[in-house]
Amino acid sequence: VAFIRGFARRTVREIGNFWVDTTRATLYILLPLTFILALLLVWQGVPQNFSPYTKVVTLEGTAQLIPQGPVASQEAIKELGTNGGGFFNANSAHPYENPTPLTNLLEVLAIFLIPAGLTYTFGKMVGNTRQGWALFAAMSVMFLIGVFFCYRQEQRGIPLLQRAPLRLELKPSSLQPGGNMEGKEMRFGIAASALFATVTTDTSCGAVNAMHDSFTPLGGLVPLVNMMTGEVIFGGVGSGLAGMLVIAVIAVFIAGLMVGRTPEYLGKKIEKYEVTMAVLVMLIHAASVLAFTAIASDLPLSSHNPWNRVNGGTTYLGATYNNVNNAGPHGFSEILYAFTSTTDNNGSAFAGLTANTPIYNLLLGLAMWVGRFFMLIPAIAIAGSLARKKLVPATAGTFPTDSSTFVLLLVGTTIIIGALTFFPALALGPFAEQFQVLSGKLF
Repeated sequence: VAFIRGFARRTVREIGNFWVDTTRATLYILLPLTFILALLLVWQGVPQNFSPYTKVVTLEGTAQLIPQGPVASQEAIKELGTNGGGFFNANSAHPYENPTPLTNLLEVLAIFLIPAGLTYTFGKMVGNTRQGWALFAAMSVMFLIGVFFCYRQEQRGIPLLQRAPLRLELKPSSLQPGGNMEGKEMRFGIAASALFATVTTDTSCGAVNAMHDSFTPLGGLVPLVNMMTGEVIFGGVGSGLAGMLVIAVIAVFIAGLMVGRTPEYLGKKIEKYEVTMAVLVMLIHAASVLAFTAIASDLPLSSHNPWNRVNGGTTYLGATYNNVNNAGPHGFSEILYAFTSTTDNNGSAFAGLTANTPIYNLLLGLAMWVGRFFMLIPAIAIAGSLARKKLVPATAGTFPTDSSTFVLLLVGTTIIIGALTFFPALALGPFAEQFQVLSGKLF
């Protein structure tokens, strides 16, 4: 909200009071929504108590512990605050966190609710709701591309497991029977799992109802790419909109170069300082993901895991103390995913990577620190600079930023920045794995 004020205000040197904004957001938005969602989850069977674990004897005569706790309230906070994690280790695949198809839908909607609503808030605060709808449209286009591509890849499955065509079939199928169900919760299946994976990585929410490490190479590419955009496809509570507005600054600068005039956004001239700060946001993000991934990939291997040794015991892929449980490009994808997730404040994982070693705790902690705080400094600097500027009257040469053309420019800028920055790393991971899978090799 403070960032939005930089675009909405003019000729002032302040963008609001942090404590006032925090109090308003907590009392008027977060607490009421969390209370309502928690009640809906309790209605559907999610536990909400402070009881100790219940000891029971099963029909087979064995002892079992049934976990208890304030699950519904914590689940509501997790989803609405796009925080991630889970009360139980299985996260939102656990029947106590996500017992029914309705709770699965409610949790998906809760993840998107505030980030999507903030686009309209932006339009209201700047006095032109069409500006907010343009941002919403750009985010929606990228979201839909991701969810349908991910679903198609998971439904097609692994080529090595494709069904052999029968002579009696009029249209022989090339699909793996049932699709790729590894790592999926049977209650939800492939469609709901692909949707949840796309939503949770479009935002800074690490909640999952399926294990992303078990996705096909190109299916797992979607969660990775979603985070590599800086999680601007709706994004976290506030952070996604701020990230998209940073990209909007770059987009209108590109548009200004194309038409040969000083770029403007919402009546404010976008000049050298704003573009420099916007590019700095992109560079900090890329440096954190790629530099830490490079360091982790070059760490020495433990000899205890046979997957990490080929050709008589020589190291194949850098890790530390048996961290990587998969060889080749999939092992690299696990490392890349870890540092992408921590830098972008997501929290989901390619869980084949065991990150609980001193060196990984240090590197991942540093990635979180850089991703959560260092990127805020140039972003707030942009807001402060714009708040001091006067409005420039629109003319016939002003590029409209509430049109379908701008939506396409915004989508294209997001994709191009991500591709130029991360394609080499993706080529070593998901793309290399896909080609090897097509040639008959699994990891």
